[in-house]
Amino acid sequence: MASFGLGDAGTGLAATQLGFYLFPFFTGTAGLPAFIAGSLLMVIKVWDALNDPLIGWMSDHTQTRWGPRLPWMVFASLPLGIALAGMWWVPPGGITQKTIYYIFMAIILMTAYTAVNLPYAALSTELTEDTAIRTRLNAARFTGSILAGFTGLVVAAKLLSSGESGFISMGKVTGSIATIATLISCWGLAPFAKRARKPTGSAEPFQLQVKRVLQNQRFLKVITLYLLLWCGLQLMQTVSLIYLEQVMLVPVTFSKWIPIPFQLSALIGLQVWSLYSNKYGRISALYLGGGIWVIACLIAMILPPLTPGLEINSLLSLESLEGIKFLLLITIILIVGFGASTAYLIPWSLLPDAIDADPEKPAGIYTAWMVFIQKIGIGLSVQLLGLLLSFAGYKSINQCNPSFSCLNQPTTAQITIRICMGLIPAVLVAIGLLVMRRWPKKDTHLLNANS
Repeated sequence: MASFGLGDAGTGLAATQLGFYLFPFFTGTAGLPAFIAGSLLMVIKVWDALNDPLIGWMSDHTQTRWGPRLPWMVFASLPLGIALAGMWWVPPGGITQKTIYYIFMAIILMTAYTAVNLPYAALSTELTEDTAIRTRLNAARFTGSILAGFTGLVVAAKLLSSGESGFISMGKVTGSIATIATLISCWGLAPFAKRARKPTGSAEPFQLQVKRVLQNQRFLKVITLYLLLWCGLQLMQTVSLIYLEQVMLVPVTFSKWIPIPFQLSALIGLQVWSLYSNKYGRISALYLGGGIWVIACLIAMILPPLTPGLEINSLLSLESLEGIKFLLLITIILIVGFGASTAYLIPWSLLPDAIDADPEKPAGIYTAWMVFIQKIGIGLSVQLLGLLLSFAGYKSINQCNPSFSCLNQPTTAQITIRICMGLIPAVLVAIGLLVMRRWPKKDTHLLNANS
């Protein structure tokens, strides 16, 4: 459990920092327009998605004494760390040169990311066939991921106050953590991976993979749920710092720290929903956690902003109106994180049901297609964010002189940011809950894929 939990630390750290900071980094430190920043995020996710089926297939057909999964994780760990560090450097030149550099670096980063994360994710199905243990494995996985993300946010909050050099330092530190954590996980999992269930290894053309996936009705429900939940979560993460600093007017000295309570509450939520799932069922946990998430999103959308230029003492004092408003903001963020933790746990806990229903049990293929479709959806959602902000008149730093005037965004941009933070995620989560309304209430891993 400990080694498996550590396996998602490197990729979880990368995903958290990219999710929270990359869009503000592109529009702020790198000076890219919002449309180009959104397009770059889409390119990152689309490439990340396109390499999933290939690496999943190759992983299924890899044969070593350590099993098919660990060699991929070992060899990709160093490129993952190096590319994660390089992503936070601002190259010389204009917008075109910077865009080309970030596309090139993103290809390296997301290829290494997939080569670590996809084989690792497939192990959750292959290490055991016990549903309860699989749920615990996924809880351990995302606990490690969130703890690593928490570490990344703490590092970022301490280093980013120094501007561009802070991003470079953050990249070096977190890149090193990602590589070391992945290698330690592989060392700990090696004895278990050798004994884990292996895929059949039979060759299967691409069109048959698609047919296999489309015929598995249980898998289609799981991937639809996963797509909706993660699109909502990714949209919130991407716009969160902009929402805090430019809509809620949280001082910059505080704003970089506020994602940390989100991670902590998500970590607590993982433990709660894991225990709740094993006692009352995964779908019951999904409905309760998703409902909490929807309500908190809608409240976040209508929260009143703080008064600009406040002293720290005013925000920390509950005797002042501003202190109460700040406390309410933190409370809503905690509730969002608690409810959103179901997006990490439940879909991956349901995936083995679909894999087990397939006689050949090709975990790599199903894992690849699940991640592939999810990343395509996320790529489109962040591209939508860039488009919406551009149409709403959002000002990136290269359009501001001085840069601090960017804090005074037009009303249309502020409303759009609120909608992206609250209404759109709430609708996506609600649709996801509706999709699962006919899922059997009794949890079992011996289910017919077409029922």
